[in-house]
Amino acid sequence: MNTTDILISGAGIAGPALAHWLRRHGFRPTVVERAPGPRPGGQAVDLRGAGRTVVERMGLMERARALCVEQDGMALVDRRGRVSARMPVELFEGQGIVSEIEILRGDLAELLQEATDGVEYLWDDTVTALDEDADGVTVTFENAPARRFALVIGADGLHSTVRRLAFETPGRSGRSDGGDSHYHPLGGYHAWFTVHDTALARELDGWFLMYNAPGGLVAGARPGRLPGEVKASLGFRSAPLAYDRRDTAALKRLLGERFAGAGWQVDRLLAGMHGAEDFAFDSFGQIRLDRYSRGRVALLGDAGYSPSPLTGLGTSLALVGAYLLAGELAAARGDFTTAFARYEELMRPYVTQAQELPPGGLHGYAPDSALMIRLRAASMRWMGRWPLRNLLAGQFAKADAIDLPDYPLPVHSL
Repeated sequence: MNTTDILISGAGIAGPALAHWLRRHGFRPTVVERAPGPRPGGQAVDLRGAGRTVVERMGLMERARALCVEQDGMALVDRRGRVSARMPVELFEGQGIVSEIEILRGDLAELLQEATDGVEYLWDDTVTALDEDADGVTVTFENAPARRFALVIGADGLHSTVRRLAFETPGRSGRSDGGDSHYHPLGGYHAWFTVHDTALARELDGWFLMYNAPGGLVAGARPGRLPGEVKASLGFRSAPLAYDRRDTAALKRLLGERFAGAGWQVDRLLAGMHGAEDFAFDSFGQIRLDRYSRGRVALLGDAGYSPSPLTGLGTSLALVGAYLLAGELAAARGDFTTAFARYEELMRPYVTQAQELPPGGLHGYAPDSALMIRLRAASMRWMGRWPLRNLLAGQFAKADAIDLPDYPLPVHSL
């Protein structure tokens, strides 16, 4: 083992971003990912605030812009498809609910992976055990032979295996909602998938349309990057459910039952859902930990501080966290105790703000009555006016609520 050898679990957004910066600082990262290869498509994520600055410092902004999904903004529609409120993308200088730079998650992940040329990836594998001693960590994999690393970074999402292995208190079992003792449910679930429907894509006319139905049901449809592609989402409020995240057929049946006859274009979305190859389902929740590191293991992105999709800041946290963690390891010359402490010190205030939910939280996103749905539309019509404009501007400004240090790179850095 070389003291610069670092294992990163997860090849989504945070993992490749960290691998990029570690390699530029002279470390030797290895990335392990459960999926058999890069996952294409996915829903749109935004590049805003400090996360956007990180992408600029990586030299990838021009390519990111070329992959952008063109959207004019977000609009609420009623059961018949009539628009009840609009938020144009320029309303908050391109930093609103729909930001100026929206990119499909799979496209951003692929872009970041391409920026890690020379980094070793272990696809179709996962960590099964961590055995730490004074000199490093012995990592046991599901498929590959065990290996030694100086450090292990968990960037493996909301249901992080690394977090479970290194941070979970013995005797505290996981919960039926898929979380663990660090997972805090927010009272609902959501699914997202791609529908290929040329007529519906044309009807969107460049807008992200969202529909609320009584009972806390939410349906969304937004343009994809390819012709005829619609990025769909379904969400609902609910008490905790017992389910298997990998039983796709059962989850699709659940959604079909919940949303049957809901109105608007929901039946078309449900029909398209059954043939979707990128279907995903999860709960609304946040990860909250007292520390982002334990010994030689640290957590990054959703694995350490998922803010939930309600905030729109998960991508920013992942990109900023990767930049800071690599930079502090370099500044401390591999002294992980010092580096992890500095990473915590810099990230904690940013995470705390990012995890503050927008007004109303899940209730505001998924109102349960016709009256509350009308009030939501009314409040959206006032978003461009005082006092709501100032309130929301503060929410959107959280993405930039950190001063990023400048970390010098080695002269030979690529």
